[in-house]
Amino acid sequence: MKISVVIPTYQRPNLLNTCLEALLRQTFSSEFYEIIVVSDGPDESTAQVVQTWQKNSAVTIHFLSLTYKRGPAAARNLGWRKSHGELIAFTDDDCIPDTNWLTTIWNAYQGEEIIAYSGRVIVPVSQDPTDYELNTAGLETAEFVTANCICSRMALVKVGGFDSQFSTAWREDSDLEFKLLENHIPIKQLPQAIIVHPVRKAPWGVSLKEQRKSMFNALLYKKFPRLYRQKIQPGPVWHYYLIIFCFLGFFCGMLTHTTELALLFLVGWVGCTGWFAWKRLSRTSKSFRHVSEMIVTSALIPFLSIYWTLYGAWRYRVLFF
Repeated sequence: MKISVVIPTYQRPNLLNTCLEALLRQTFSSEFYEIIVVSDGPDESTAQVVQTWQKNSAVTIHFLSLTYKRGPAAARNLGWRKSHGELIAFTDDDCIPDTNWLTTIWNAYQGEEIIAYSGRVIVPVSQDPTDYELNTAGLETAEFVTANCICSRMALVKVGGFDSQFSTAWREDSDLEFKLLENHIPIKQLPQAIIVHPVRKAPWGVSLKEQRKSMFNALLYKKFPRLYRQKIQPGPVWHYYLIIFCFLGFFCGMLTHTTELALLFLVGWVGCTGWFAWKRLSRTSKSFRHVSEMIVTSALIPFLSIYWTLYGAWRYRVLFF
């Protein structure tokens, strides 16, 4: 077995079905790779999708399941530790690998015992994209993401695989990248190894739910403060703090009946929030639905983001804001 493909998934059978279909159209010989699907907890619908493909495929497909939901990092760990390939290729259930993906990977591999690769991710977006689409499109410029990364088995053994403390799909790939870098394991770019990552439809206000992920920034910063500031975020999101400061100033002015002070802070809060909304709208859709979403969420995101950031700092016992 040359390559093991590990896919974490949970209750998204339609997406998984499309991903598996693409993986089974690979130009790479079916006898030289295996697919390991790992469910992040009991999931009968996912098991049925895998069983259907197992009956009709020349490629060996395994199905594993965590006993309870622990996140994609834990699912990937279970998958690669049960795998048999020299190389472990990671992708996600909402991705569509190019037909030459595995062939490109294997042709680049020179038999190194300890090596990692980062492939190219393409995110198709509409001509009039939403804020959510543009955020997802950021995967195209990311240095190392689990939608398309490959590691030799010994590289994963040396760094201990993924950190399952990252219990959602956020920063666990950067954590693995930083561990590879700190252990002086080379990460080679493979732009010809292509994964397409379509943007799924998102509900109105999805960015509010996304703010919960901010607490894992604190965990990554605690583990790798230098690399975090170098590659993720050079400093705190000061305009969020400024928006909150202006709002609190307005609120205190109203409580103390200091009208002029309250008005000053109100102007500051409205101005900063308006600038934030405008910045998000400058390259995105101007439909009424999207504009209204950007205005409302821009007023709420700073509060939610800073709350979860400070919660993460408290939870992981690190000075981070």
